[in-house]
Amino acid sequence: MGTVSRMDTIRWGVMAPGRIARSFAADLALVPDAELVATGSRSLDRATTFADEFGGAAHGSYEELVADEAVDVVYVASPHPLHAEHTRMALAAGKHVLCEKPMTLDGASTAALFDEAAERGLFLMEAMWMATHPTIRTLRALLTDGEHGTARQVHASIGFVAGPDPTSRLVDPALGGGALLDMGVYPLTFAQLLLGEPDQLTAVANLSDRAIDLDISIAGRYPGGATAALTATLTSHASVTATVSTEIGTFELPRPFYSPDRIRWTSYWTEGGAGEWIEPDEPVVGQGYGNEAMEVHRCLRSGALTSELVPPSQTIALMRQMDDLRAQVGVSYADRVGT
Repeated sequence: MGTVSRMDTIRWGVMAPGRIARSFAADLALVPDAELVATGSRSLDRATTFADEFGGAAHGSYEELVADEAVDVVYVASPHPLHAEHTRMALAAGKHVLCEKPMTLDGASTAALFDEAAERGLFLMEAMWMATHPTIRTLRALLTDGEHGTARQVHASIGFVAGPDPTSRLVDPALGGGALLDMGVYPLTFAQLLLGEPDQLTAVANLSDRAIDLDISIAGRYPGGATAALTATLTSHASVTATVSTEIGTFELPRPFYSPDRIRWTSYWTEGGAGEWIEPDEPVVGQGYGNEAMEVHRCLRSGALTSELVPPSQTIALMRQMDDLRAQVGVSYADRVGT
């Protein structure tokens, strides 16, 4: 599978049509040069229901999906313990891949996937849509323009009440459950996007009776002495907001901080302290998943095998950070790694 022609429509296949796949497909429909041509599920009925709503063919197995010659790139949206297996399946079939986060359950497995994609000459990117979101990209630019100071402290919180169902993916060890991998990756990524790769991360957590992190709080020290306070929870309704403080003022990101429509800048020298709202430099496509798809398209059309906005080095570094944090709090997926 080589470079995609500038004039071609890029054809997508969705693997595992769950909740997040629905959000992605809805935004994909807003991307002019994209077409959803196929959906694959272990249940033909589920695939058919999804295809009836979003278009394309329905396949009753993942193998049939990746074998579909109409598909250029596969969006892997299965539970994260299955990401490695399903990404390899798509790569072996010669398909480019956008894989949901976290890409695997550990850093080594994630690095191995990028190695395999490179060996096959295929594009691979983690679906960390926050890193491609126009508002987040605008914030990063503002922190380098020399007018808003240098980021010194980041605070970010995410979470909700998972509910009592013990079979829920969110709290099931067999499905890679826990607040850190499912949600904590957002504040960790946010801090790294703004502060760089951390020098030190320290965590405390509240574990379930099955040794899954229900609540986790992370303190981080970053290059230049910057610090971060990051939290994720499955037991309470967090604010899902963030702040970034500099020596000049503060940026506030409203709920949800990973996909805000605007940000507020308040300078400590602003009279009255009211601040100003700043909108992104480019349009947000749908909820922002559309911008993620557009980044995949940009890379495919240029022949790039990886994204500059969501580079393998960033994805692997964050997975290794989470490996360390899980070890600190006593959460292990040793029997699931590499699956």
